[in-house]
Amino acid sequence: MLLGSRDEEEQKVTLIAGLSRDLADRGLSAVTWVRQAAAAVGGSGGGRADLAQAGGKAPDKLPDAFAAARATIEKMLSA
Repeated sequence: MLLGSRDEEEQKVTLIAGLSRDLADRGLSAVTWVRQAAAAVGGSGGGRADLAQAGGKAPDKLPDAFAAARATIEKMLSA
């Protein structure tokens, strides 16, 4: 699951990525996932394999972050 919020006034984006334990055990990383999404909004992130968060400074790019997240998780799941 990836959640995102934006604050137009503050020019901030917050992203939170969570993976189930079985996906983390398979080697998938919420950190990798959220960092790819954060790059689309001019930010970075970190955390654990199962739960990570990120921030950015381009709220108008939130749809791009979701598109990047989708592409990333599809790639991770197919590996």
